[in-house]
Amino acid sequence: MTAIENWSVGRLARVVSMLFVAALFLLPIAGFVAMAFRSNDGVEAGAGGFLGLGDIAWSNVRYSWSQVNGFGPEGGLFSRWLMNSLIVAGGGALLAVIAALPAGYAMARLRFRARRAVLLITLVTMVMPNTVLVIPLFLEVNAVGAVGQLWPVALIMGFFPFGVYLSYIHYMTTMPRELVEAARLDGLGEVSVFWWIGLRISKQVVVLVAFFAFVANWTNFFLPLALLSSNQNNQTVSIGLQQLIGASPLFNPTVAAGLDVKLYMPQLALATFISMLPLLAVFLGAQRFLIRGETVGAVKG
Repeated sequence: MTAIENWSVGRLARVVSMLFVAALFLLPIAGFVAMAFRSNDGVEAGAGGFLGLGDIAWSNVRYSWSQVNGFGPEGGLFSRWLMNSLIVAGGGALLAVIAALPAGYAMARLRFRARRAVLLITLVTMVMPNTVLVIPLFLEVNAVGAVGQLWPVALIMGFFPFGVYLSYIHYMTTMPRELVEAARLDGLGEVSVFWWIGLRISKQVVVLVAFFAFVANWTNFFLPLALLSSNQNNQTVSIGLQQLIGASPLFNPTVAAGLDVKLYMPQLALATFISMLPLLAVFLGAQRFLIRGETVGAVKG
């Protein structure tokens, strides 16, 4: 029986349905990415045919980038926002890894009186909305006079309860209790057991915690909005995009009339597309570990 004869009507209908649903999601994304490579005149005229692909040109990208990066009193604000996002998101992810691994190990392999309470608090904190925490955090940062600076944002982003829970599950499922007991009988202290054994089997969970923390920090909006709005040079790209949209003639003609740069749909699409590239790069780098990480907690080894 040939491969074509194996295609029943039901199987063909399922494949067509899946392709149709996939097209519903992919076509708007493809059209948005194509918009970043098009010209203002082409977009307004509806030129370029299907998704405007015929209007794509590298010269359009250079012009749109000159407009996007020319935004601000002296220009270059968008590049600075990208660098600020890399600093706070990367710094926060690093702190999250440093804090989550020993915390998860302690809850998984140590026995102390408040262990269950700490685990419960971790779970409750995971589901707590960020908007609830923003105002108390702003008051604390304001009390030390650090509003508008990057370091308190990176420090707060290092608080990542999901990473602690992920580490807890990792050590519960991949580090046998017998191994820990044998290390203790050999004379190793708790810190040595974690350092010489726990960290040696933590490569996968380190990547997972770093990836999820970086994505959460990069897309965080309310915390940078509350703590960094007073200093335009120290803002992140997530709230910077809001400024670009607010300065576009498409959304605010009054404000845009006084600006030297003009941001239309191709420029806004390019800015958004560039802001997604670090997330895409981190995802591709961590993809191998993300696939393996699907089984974390599924099998008790």
